[in-house]
Amino acid sequence: MARWTFYSAPGTCALATHIALHEAGADFDVVKLDFAAGQQQSPEYLRVNPKGRVPALATEQGVLTETPALLAFVAQRFPQARLAPLDDPFAYARMQELTSYLAATAHVAHAHKRRGARWADDAAAHEAMRAKVPQTMTACAAYLEGQIVGPWVAGEEYSVADGYLFTVGSWLEGDGVDLAQFPKLTAYLARVAARPAVQRALADAR
Repeated sequence: MARWTFYSAPGTCALATHIALHEAGADFDVVKLDFAAGQQQSPEYLRVNPKGRVPALATEQGVLTETPALLAFVAQRFPQARLAPLDDPFAYARMQELTSYLAATAHVAHAHKRRGARWADDAAAHEAMRAKVPQTMTACAAYLEGQIVGPWVAGEEYSVADGYLFTVGSWLEGDGVDLAQFPKLTAYLARVAARPAVQRALADAR
């Protein structure tokens, strides 16, 4: 298998795929984009990902984007790593249910803190969005607290969904969520953080 190129940026959802690649033992190089300098909008990067966002993964078959798709791809390309319940369609769909929620609900709620320009041009609207973030992210944390049914989010088996939940969970405190209200989620995040692949991905992302 050819060596892949993974495009990332510190503090972004790309960490979830970065973790999955390490968990899978994939062979890849990391290209870190400087969002403050606008590298994600450079002509060079837009040729890789016209959306101007991360993550993006350049494979021998082409470029893939969007975290849920990348997580499913890594799990399927490395079945020996057992990063998804590939032999159980219902369990696999439940995993995708969670990753879709993280992408479509939790991440969008988080983005209202700094990315209000995606939805409105008015400065007062941006402030209103920021003010709502602690409430919406607390609601997300409450939902996620109820989803943890074992040592890992789906039970006894670690999956790519755990790295994604860890990534979103790492934003909660900064979004004004009181993690003391969610002891199960707090303990879970510490368990994921202790995994060697997670530590490697965090070190790479610095």
